[in-house]
Amino acid sequence: MSNDRKADEYVVIRHKPGYRLRRALILLLLSSASAVGGYFIGSAEENFQPNKISEARDHLRGELEGVRERQTGMQQKLINLERGHTIDQQALNQTRRTIAALETKISELESDLTFYKNIMAPSETSKGLQVDRFNILTARDDRTFDFKLVLTQIGGNKNYISGLVAVNVIGIREGERELVALRDLSDDIDDLGVKFRFRYFQDVEGRMTVPPDFEPVEIQVVAQAQGPKSTQAERTFDWRKLTEN
Repeated sequence: MSNDRKADEYVVIRHKPGYRLRRALILLLLSSASAVGGYFIGSAEENFQPNKISEARDHLRGELEGVRERQTGMQQKLINLERGHTIDQQALNQTRRTIAALETKISELESDLTFYKNIMAPSETSKGLQVDRFNILTARDDRTFDFKLVLTQIGGNKNYISGLVAVNVIGIREGERELVALRDLSDDIDDLGVKFRFRYFQDVEGRMTVPPDFEPVEIQVVAQAQGPKSTQAERTFDWRKLTEN
């Protein structure tokens, strides 16, 4: 019974089409690669000359050192040129700033000279109390300004002139034209009229803050001299021109 069973047993082998052919090709390629590799290795060993390689290495090292030296020299030249250019540029900028400062100072002196000439040698059409100028400079922010009002007496300045000067800021608030007294914008002005008394000129200076909802358009200055020969001087300044300067 056992013999019959052994005779009936089968061995199952997985069939792989082309497996033997692929295996033969791989072995053939490996053999060819080994042969080619051996040939090139043998050729390299025959042509291997250590002295020539050492000479080539030393030559390349020399060339590399020369290149490095030239690179260092060029870098130093570049640094010197940049340093010289920086110094020249700084000197040029300093000269420009000095020239600008001198031009500004000359302009101020010429303005002062004209100012004093007008006081001491006035024309026939401009005599007596005058509103000479009103200057504005931005202080802390775009709503706070330093101001300076200059009153003059042109000709006849043997005697003092005194009186009151009122300054109003005319602008737009909520689409409506509005007049605001300088007293309401500045802590340096206590009254509607600022007292003055001088022979040649007098400055009225301070700081004012403009409300965010109020856009100034003009500065109105009215100066009234008191006494036997009472005179009045009035002048209006454009706000935009004042702030542009």
